Amino acid sequence: MLFNSYQFIFLFLPLTLLIFHTIGRRNYHKVAIAWLVGASLFFYGWWNPAYLGLILFSIIFNYGVGVILSGNDKNKPILIFGVVINLVLLGYYKYVNFFVNTANNIFDSNIIFNTVILPLAISFFTFQQIAYLVDAYRGEVKEYNFLHYCLFVTFFPQLIAGPIVHHKEMMPQFARDIVYRIGAKNLAIGITIFAIGLFKKVVIADGISVYATPVFDAAEAGMVLTFFEAWAGVIAYTFQLYFDFSGYSDMAIGIARMFGIKLPINFNSPYKALSIIEFWKRWHITLSRFLRDYLYIPLGGNRKGRVRRLINVMITMLLGGLWHGAGWTFVLWGGLHGIYIVINYAWNIKYNLNSRILAWSITMFFVIVAWVPFRSNSIEGALNMYASMAGIHGLSLPVSLDQRLGLVGEWLEKGGVVFHGAFVNGVFGGHFTGVAWIFILGLMVTLSCNTQEMINFLDSKRKNSIGCQYHWLEWHPTRLWSVFISILLIFSILNLSGASEFLYFQF
Repeated sequence: MLFNSYQFIFLFLPLTLLIFHTIGRRNYHKVAIAWLVGASLFFYGWWNPAYLGLILFSIIFNYGVGVILSGNDKNKPILIFGVVINLVLLGYYKYVNFFVNTANNIFDSNIIFNTVILPLAISFFTFQQIAYLVDAYRGEVKEYNFLHYCLFVTFFPQLIAGPIVHHKEMMPQFARDIVYRIGAKNLAIGITIFAIGLFKKVVIADGISVYATPVFDAAEAGMVLTFFEAWAGVIAYTFQLYFDFSGYSDMAIGIARMFGIKLPINFNSPYKALSIIEFWKRWHITLSRFLRDYLYIPLGGNRKGRVRRLINVMITMLLGGLWHGAGWTFVLWGGLHGIYIVINYAWNIKYNLNSRILAWSITMFFVIVAWVPFRSNSIEGALNMYASMAGIHGLSLPVSLDQRLGLVGEWLEKGGVVFHGAFVNGVFGGHFTGVAWIFILGLMVTLSCNTQEMINFLDSKRKNSIGCQYHWLEWHPTRLWSVFISILLIFSILNLSGASEFLYFQF
């Protein structure tokens, strides 16, 4: 079931919310939690009921290991056992086909293995439970209530694609009586954030996908793309991915807020970053936190010298890339960002960029370049895109520009620039509406406030609270904002005819 579907918006969400609060306000809190667990399992099983057994096994196993760890001091073998079993399950369902195919290619063998279908959200609920086991081993959390643990893992707003939540962040909130009574403030904030997220996904991300997908498909098919086509396609995907995943995160945070639950922020304007290090502090924040706390720091972090620090960074980013998908394209993407961060650390030691515009431009250039293998289906397709982006196939511009540049166009032709590209005219349109759309999105993500900044008081009492620099964009429970959010929601719903999956569902 998709957040951006009629079934979810008009049936599942209102019924789940209504029944939860109806039961909860009568002080039947255990029953309300049981209802929410059941609804969450139904939500997960909507795609494929067969995988309910897998997630239930994972829950039972990790709950048992967690209880043992909570009752024993520093029982490291139990922790290792629990983590290994989780990784084995993740490896089998997500990576076995990748490893078999890689072995066949390297050794020219013909190992036959029945194709394993990737269960939805296995990466997210596995990482979430590994974090729980480590926290239990450290004595930071204890959970002896099986029903509560089930809710921790299955809570449907964040089950499929995060944010990756710690037990100590979410479950203490369900101990408060106010959660079980519907509140006007929580409902208003939740609907607002959900509506913004839905608009991001349905209108913006899905709208711009028509400019990115044909370009990458053409590169995958071996077509020679123009310089303009390649760059326009990858920039379009840069914004598509951001609005798609940040839209999902907004909807997840908004839905949880309707239940009175505050989920952690997952995005903080990553395309405003002035360095790659800052980018990873802003992009997919909960994953970056997990990789830092449960991989980078255990490897030694920055405690064992400069060289070891850089090695730890590379290992972390390579494994972070592989976490996103079972393919060499994701390893390449992670490796590129690992190299970026290593260079960033080395650069910070000797140099300092005083120009914010220059720092931002360099950061965005390398982020965009790295998105190519992330989106490509194969290394060959990524290399074809890179060749076109580098101008190896010639510096070419759309033919429609030739008519508008006049004398300048003639000078460019004499300099070796070629004007052609029926493909670009078909994708981006003769009047460059697609290019204009991309430009507008660029201004939105770099100059405007993000959702959490707009909902300023959402985290106003927390550490690291953020606010909008444009006060007129800050949300307030007023009639004007109600009208605006209603229009946004209605417009988004009217565009649900072809509901599409979120990009991060594949991970």
